[in-house]
Amino acid sequence: MLTRERKELRNEHRGIEVMPDILDGAAEKLRDGEPADLGHLDGMTEFLSVFADTCHHGKEEEFLFPGLEAAGIPNDGGPIGVMLSEHRKGLECIAGMKRGIEAMKAGDREGITLFAENAGEYTALLRQHIQKEDNVLLVMAEQRLDAAKDEELFREFEKLEEERIGKGKHEEFHALLDRLRETYTG
Repeated sequence: MLTRERKELRNEHRGIEVMPDILDGAAEKLRDGEPADLGHLDGMTEFLSVFADTCHHGKEEEFLFPGLEAAGIPNDGGPIGVMLSEHRKGLECIAGMKRGIEAMKAGDREGITLFAENAGEYTALLRQHIQKEDNVLLVMAEQRLDAAKDEELFREFEKLEEERIGKGKHEEFHALLDRLRETYTG
């Protein structure tokens, strides 16, 4: 049975996995010489930094992963360690995209390459990362965590989201995704 906290994480994955197509489309337009909409690019990296990393990964790293470790799933050399390593690699890619945007703002065309290369690396990472979480880690959680732990995690997730991104921001990010999807994947 899919519990509330795992359902929430999977639903967030469905939103997050829209971003690779958006990033691919933006990078392609930039490489083709189309002018950069820097507001869009800033929105993409804000979504990744705030929604994907601070909110979603925060829920996993601060609550789900420690709960899984307590239930006997190893961190070092195990699936949790792999997820944490991939979270760190994703942060490096986001930082690279931001450096690319800043270079473009300064009129440096090398920023296009920097953004596009980091976006490409991030999208490849993100696509396989979500598959591993959905099909391995969350399945392990369903097998190992009881209903009381699920309810505790769900409360912690809700609290984190309210404290870190605020009321209504989740919905704003979904609206942003819809606008960006229309522009970059249409």
